[in-house]
Parts: sequence; structure tokens; C-alpha cells
Amino acid sequence: MSGSKIPVSTLVVIYTPSLDVLLLERADHPGFWQSVTGSQDEGEGLAETAAREVREETGIDAGAYALTAWKLLNVYEIYPVWRHRYAPGVTHNTEHVFGLRVPSRLPVRIEPREHLAAEWMPWQDAAGRVFSWSNRTAILKLPEREPRT
Repeated sequence: MSGSKIPVSTLVVIYTPSLDVLLLERADHPGFWQSVTGSQDEGEGLAETAAREVREETGIDAGAYALTAWKLLNVYEIYPVWRHRYAPGVTHNTEHVFGLRVPSRLPVRIEPREHLAAEWMPWQDAAGRVFSWSNRTAILKLPEREPRT
């Protein structure tokens, strides 16, 4: 699979104690909003993948906050538009969900080649805006995982 993405990824829901959620708008598909996501690199642990993707996509240092594996796993068909990034014949991805609790709506530095915008919003609004069912499911689980403070 040299040069191809590994079909294992992380989804990181970044949120505040009041359950505001950070979403990013994809540069390659304007109007597609999502949490931080990214594929695992060869030899990398899942928590390492999550922390790396958070740093690359937002500039936030996940090591400074509470990054937690939610033990939530999603297997889904890779959208045909992105399938060329994987080895021939790979059609499904396994996504591991993490949460990153930050103290407040932190400033975000986006990578313009990947994202057009970043926006903090209440969890209900975030769940309604994301394009991915797995992202929506993760955000909707936030109130039961993290009591509001």
C-alpha cells in the first residue's frame, strides 16, 4: 500500500465544558463541515493519530488537554470521490472516535489547503451541520459522555 492511505482513521470531537463543538469546513468540498479527522500513518498509535491530526488541522496541542478514546468504532464505505487515495480494492474505513475537552473556545489555525473555515457552535447545531453520519452520532453522544458544567 505504498503511497496509499491506511483505511484506519480517527475522528476527534473537540469541545468545551459548555459543550460547544469545533467544526471545520472542507476546502475540497465547500459546505461539508466536520470535526477533526485523519488517517493513521504507518506505525502510529490511534491516540498519536488523533493528536497529530488535531495539531495539523487546528494548531491546538492535544497533549495540553484531555484527549480521550471514546471506545466508539465506525466502519463505513469510503465516499467514491475519496477512494482514489486508498489502495485498489479498498472500499471501507474503520474510524476510531476520540474526544478532546478544552477549557474554552480556543483560537484555531486552519490549514487553507484542507479547510476554509473553523467555527465553534453549540453541540446541537454542530450535530445538524456535519455531513457525516458517524460525526453526527459522535456529537449527539457528547451530553451523555460529558455532563455540562
